[in-house]
Amino acid sequence: MQKRIEITHTSWNEEQLLLQADPVSFSLEQVAAGNKMLVDSDNLSFIYILETPSEFIYVSVKDTYWQDLKKAMEEKKAIVLVVDKMALLLTNIEEELGYLLENIKDNANYGEEMEKRVNDIF
Repeated sequence: MQKRIEITHTSWNEEQLLLQADPVSFSLEQVAAGNKMLVDSDNLSFIYILETPSEFIYVSVKDTYWQDLKKAMEEKKAIVLVVDKMALLLTNIEEELGYLLENIKDNANYGEEMEKRVNDIF
């Protein structure tokens, strides 16, 4: 089964959007930003990929938090994952998200609801 981190809330400081998650039951040692994103249309989520030497871990950002992602991108704020005692800069997220947004707009392949939510928020 794919390891997943679900964002449960967000917060801000002067320079960053903090995507916060509840503690996880697996190790986050040697985790690094993967610089890639996917779409989970069924759950209306963007997925940021983390990497370890042996596996991928998915960070799920549901549509509930997309307004914050939009604001961070518009204000050129860093986006940081916070889980357990770890904080990790999600590198390349702006470029990846921008690419996905362009592909989703007016594209029924992602599902009607996903396309509608993206158009409504972004």
